[in-house]
Amino acid sequence: MDVRELAVRDAYEFVPPRFPDQRGLFVAPFQEPAFLKAVGHPLTVAQTNHSVSRKGTIRGIHFADTPPGQAKYVYCPRGSLLDVIVDLRVGSPTFGQWDAVRLDSTEFHAVYVPEGLGHGFIALEDDTAMSYLCSTGYNPAGEHGITPLDPELGLPWPAELEFILSEKDSAAPTLAEAKDAGMLPDYSACQARYAQLRANG
Repeated sequence: MDVRELAVRDAYEFVPPRFPDQRGLFVAPFQEPAFLKAVGHPLTVAQTNHSVSRKGTIRGIHFADTPPGQAKYVYCPRGSLLDVIVDLRVGSPTFGQWDAVRLDSTEFHAVYVPEGLGHGFIALEDDTAMSYLCSTGYNPAGEHGITPLDPELGLPWPAELEFILSEKDSAAPTLAEAKDAGMLPDYSACQARYAQLRANG
């Protein structure tokens, strides 16, 4: 499995080998040895999530209070999507920067989004499914978002698509508003969390 660190520090893209034959295709989107080598600790899976979206649906940009935060390992088992990761960690060298990776059911690339980063995606076709492994369970009191349409971020949503957002995501604050309100994760706290996970792992 090939691995590359994204432009947002501590986030990774994983490219698994594919094995097509006359029966179809086999692929393993998550492989622990490659994950351990890249990240430095095992992935604890407390919950798995699966969403199905219409073309143009944007979900995110979501993040959780850290600690404990919620890390995600994401891939697309059906359809195609553009996955976007934003550094929301105040004090980070890459604060406010983002990277985007196309995930689809042809190549089966995956991304790892560690605690403290923002995550979102847009479905590029109808009936697109996203599956993700989560390090912690759902905690509504500790989960937040910023608007995916923040003009200062300029996220790379395809302009030719008609966007579909939830009311919650539409009403979410901009990055600057969330920072001023003290909502965003702290970079040093996130780094301490990663160090704890590596020590425990």
